[in-house]
Amino acid sequence: MRLGMHVHVRGGYAAAVEHASRSGAQAIQIFSATPRSYRVAPPDIQGLAKFRDMRENAGIASAIIHSSYLINLASDDEKIVAGSLRLLNHDLEVAAAGGIRYVNTHLGSYGMRSRVEAFADACRALASVLANIPRDVILMMENSAGAGQLCGGTLEELGRFIREVDHPQLGVCLDTAHAWAAGYEINSQRGVDDFLYTTAEHIGLDRVHLFHLNDTQVDLGANRDRHWHIAEGKIGFAGFRALASRPELNEKIGVLETPGEAADDERNMRTIQMIFRGAAA
Repeated sequence: MRLGMHVHVRGGYAAAVEHASRSGAQAIQIFSATPRSYRVAPPDIQGLAKFRDMRENAGIASAIIHSSYLINLASDDEKIVAGSLRLLNHDLEVAAAGGIRYVNTHLGSYGMRSRVEAFADACRALASVLANIPRDVILMMENSAGAGQLCGGTLEELGRFIREVDHPQLGVCLDTAHAWAAGYEINSQRGVDDFLYTTAEHIGLDRVHLFHLNDTQVDLGANRDRHWHIAEGKIGFAGFRALASRPELNEKIGVLETPGEAADDERNMRTIQMIFRGAAA
């Protein structure tokens, strides 16, 4: 697995790449804009070209944009959906300008209305974005922790989106902390094997391009999104070691979204690298 981390770009692209490179990252994930705002600015074409060159020089082969937390493709509020589509289209435009292969998004919440109706609306929103997606960019749906009416809390539901929208540039990101919170017991080899079997059955492993590698302190099935340091939570060393042992994941991307400051990022990166090296030995 190509291991990397989410980095902030508020200090500039150069500092972000330096931080990732110092940790030995092979992948980098960023926000293209403030993740809690509907405001977007025109892409900085020159800055993004330099960002691409810096990544290449640092040997960081994979890059991902994580979309805004405000996106809700299943809302019954037309303004929210329109704003969500504007944010997603902006991220796709930035990705194309910066040679960034992947854009990852949460799907949102069904709210208080029928899940059948809201699911259909979310599919239509996805289809409208994918109708004009740049050729070299893949849009990925991230699994949720499954709280309330959140979209994408199960592998089965993510598979339904894949089949219903039926577009080759639509993929999936699987967050380990969210999976655990949604009830997938991935803290053992057997649990990970079952999880990946279900993923293959309902989504297809070829559609899974990215893993968010996060431990968590919440109980299994708690439906709460709480990230924690690698091998220090409920998933633990055994869970990540089980993921690392699966050869069909060798070409996937694994990005850390663990909490804390730069030193914590580097510690978590050392831990996950050690786990994967041990599994390969």
